[in-house]
Amino acid sequence: MEIFQNRKIIIATKHQKESVIAPVFEKELGVCCFTDSTFDTDLFGTFSGEIERKLDPLATARAKCLGAMKQAKCDLGIASEGSFGSHPTLHFIPENEEFMVFIDTKNKLEITSREISTQTNFAGKQVTNTKDLMDFALASGFPLHGLILRKAVNDYSAIKKGITDTEFLKMAFAEIADNTVGAYVETDMRAMYNPTRMSVIQQTAQNLVQKIKSICPACQFPGFAISSAQKGLLCKSCGLPTNSILQYNYVCKMCDYCKVEVYPHDKTVEDPMYCNYCNP
Repeated sequence: MEIFQNRKIIIATKHQKESVIAPVFEKELGVCCFTDSTFDTDLFGTFSGEIERKLDPLATARAKCLGAMKQAKCDLGIASEGSFGSHPTLHFIPENEEFMVFIDTKNKLEITSREISTQTNFAGKQVTNTKDLMDFALASGFPLHGLILRKAVNDYSAIKKGITDTEFLKMAFAEIADNTVGAYVETDMRAMYNPTRMSVIQQTAQNLVQKIKSICPACQFPGFAISSAQKGLLCKSCGLPTNSILQYNYVCKMCDYCKVEVYPHDKTVEDPMYCNYCNP
């Protein structure tokens, strides 16, 4: 796209996210990606908890992006932020939620993307012996996926991150573990130690670049993407509105041109199994 062609863009990361973000953006937008090793994204919060994240994930990604752009004196930037927890509907399944933001201060443009995936090894456990430790490691995809060890879930007095070696893991456990309660082991969710999360970040980048490449029919400005979704597809049985999507609304960030897209195209009513009245 001409508006971005050959422009430098900073990727705000210290966890090697550029390895999956840069190829996507350089191929699709013709930009030149770079990172700044002196910009410390950990100041915005760490997964292991030593530094609390004070903002929500999207606001954190935006703050990281703008901070890196300011430090590098660059008018184009990308940043992402992930969070982990229970799936909102499948409560016993962990999820990885990734936000990614693309900011162009030259053209007053901000475009975001969000990806939710249940493909994650996110977990943590207090273990009291080496066997339990290695069982957890095996289930977590170790050593391809890194681990973190500390005395207890909220104890940061002794913490070892990025563990990818079996002998070091056992030595660290022997050093940290309390004789009665053992130690707390958890998956290292930093991107460079978690290939599963890295693949979700890559998918988020691909989704984001497609939103950027979506052009407004009226003014040809990039980023003509869904701005909101309206629920209310009628139930086939009772005729009442359901929580299923009725339509998507598009709004241009430059000229405010609006478009409504009925969704899904081949569906005019919803199955009663998705109706809160027919199937409470």
